Amino acid sequence: MAAAKTKKKAAEKPGRKAPAKKQPATGRLKKAVPSGEAKSAKQSNAAKTAGKMTPAGQKLEEIKKKLFLQRETILNEAEVAMNALPDQTVFPDLGDQATVESDRSFMLRLRGRERRLLKKVEEAIDRMDKGTFGICDICGEKIDVKRLMARPVTTMCLNCKTEQEEEEKIQGI
Repeated sequence: MAAAKTKKKAAEKPGRKAPAKKQPATGRLKKAVPSGEAKSAKQSNAAKTAGKMTPAGQKLEEIKKKLFLQRETILNEAEVAMNALPDQTVFPDLGDQATVESDRSFMLRLRGRERRLLKKVEEAIDRMDKGTFGICDICGEKIDVKRLMARPVTTMCLNCKTEQEEEEKIQGI
């Protein structure tokens, strides 16, 4: 009892602190999350709960909407184009047949390009969901928002893309 009174008196005297109480251990370990993902996850959660988004968050939402719209447009155009392909492939006139085959080849080539673009759009949406959107695949630096607005499917920053294009030019690709 006397020890408890001396601790109280020591805590009441100016300049002295009461002894710290030990906290019970919970036995829980925090999950290790890379700092970039943790920050983006915290920012997006904080923005959602507050009802206000940061300017960067607003830009990302704009880009995401643009990607979804682009995906829908590609899918709709592909459906229309596949229905527009001519059913008749054999014509009595060789000129007509050559024209139809040329048009068909051109349309299929466009569909192939759009299929690759659709794949890139879906990968960009996946990167947004994972929190890795806007990070260069080569150097790991942030990609400028202006570049992302211009080309949302990009995976490289401007410097890395420029270097890649210069190497391709040298190699003649």
